[in-house]
Amino acid sequence: MKLLYLALCLTAAVSLHAQVRVKAPLKSEDYIIRNGGLDNVWYRMQKDKEAHVVFLGGSITNMSGWRDLVCKYLKDTYRGTKFTFLNAGIPSLGSVPHAFRFQRDVIEKGPVDLLFVESAVNDRGNGYTEAQQRRALEGIVRHMLAVNPNANIVLMAFTDPDKMADYHAGKIPVEVQVHAAIAKKYGLPFINLAKEITDRIDAKEFTWKDDFKDLHPSPFGQQLYFNSIKQLLDGEFKKPVPEFIETVMQQRSPEDPFNYEEGYYADIHDATHLQHFTINESWQPADSTPTRRGFVNVPVLVSDTTGTASLDFPFTGRTIGIAVLSGPDAGFIKYSIDGGIEQEIDLHTQWSGSLYLPWYLILGDELSRESHNLRLQTGGPHPGNTKNVCRIVYFLVNK
Repeated sequence: MKLLYLALCLTAAVSLHAQVRVKAPLKSEDYIIRNGGLDNVWYRMQKDKEAHVVFLGGSITNMSGWRDLVCKYLKDTYRGTKFTFLNAGIPSLGSVPHAFRFQRDVIEKGPVDLLFVESAVNDRGNGYTEAQQRRALEGIVRHMLAVNPNANIVLMAFTDPDKMADYHAGKIPVEVQVHAAIAKKYGLPFINLAKEITDRIDAKEFTWKDDFKDLHPSPFGQQLYFNSIKQLLDGEFKKPVPEFIETVMQQRSPEDPFNYEEGYYADIHDATHLQHFTINESWQPADSTPTRRGFVNVPVLVSDTTGTASLDFPFTGRTIGIAVLSGPDAGFIKYSIDGGIEQEIDLHTQWSGSLYLPWYLILGDELSRESHNLRLQTGGPHPGNTKNVCRIVYFLVNK
């Protein structure tokens, strides 16, 4: 009996040891979908000895962290290549703002060989619909490839507590679905950092509270983001150098014909019939409320509080929107397109009390290609406020 007992214990121990060995450690590669890869920028780096790299995103891109690590890695590893880097990150902005600012903030800044795009965190916070996210992200990709059909683009979905909660509930976050779908459609690499960080925390490699700390990651978290991006780049840049550059997009039809690929900032000076609206050519706040870089000392259409302010904005395009500075005194506006049904929206956000927040709103979508007119007027103040000041920094038009 003792021999039988010892044999059973030994068998159980071997079985347990085998189970432990079978459970492999998590690998960043498992969260990377390479799709079409990065052959073109690899060609530029090795044959032309130069490459232009752009980082488009929100505060996680703009802050010191993974972006700096990528720049250092490229310069240190490929010393024979001349790199230029553009930080096109602006805090608080997601895919819709990126699509309409892309011409000014990226294309007009110089050539692009490799574009990193992240918007998943701010898309959730800004409340954009799935359709708007898809149109914006596809618009960015198509706009880039229309200007440079040879550019390589990397899409990334960073993590936040809401996305972790979705995964724990057995759901794939909408923002992740959108990024993955657009990446597949256009053959672009996609890194699902939202899933990777969630899985690593669940595997008890580290904790959110003590290690990763915030959706704006600690240096530890920034290093994790970089590790996965480096995994993508190392794999792509170990391939043989291609003999020629391939056109990425060719004649691919859009997933959504209403995507924002021709989105741009329309000039506020083109507004007409101004009533109690004036243009401050170099706007600054009259109080100490903070602003965002690029949204101060610029022309702004500002309403006063002496009466209902109104304006018209004629445009030609399939989409119309506004970018406003939503500060402590932001309130309601009313608007209509081509004399249609009047709608109302509150410009005040949960962050407006402490920041003149760049806030982008789509007011009309799926319009005809003809000329249209936006009629906009101020309404009542936000609950708890006595003033309602509307500050329009850009009109958003998609031709």
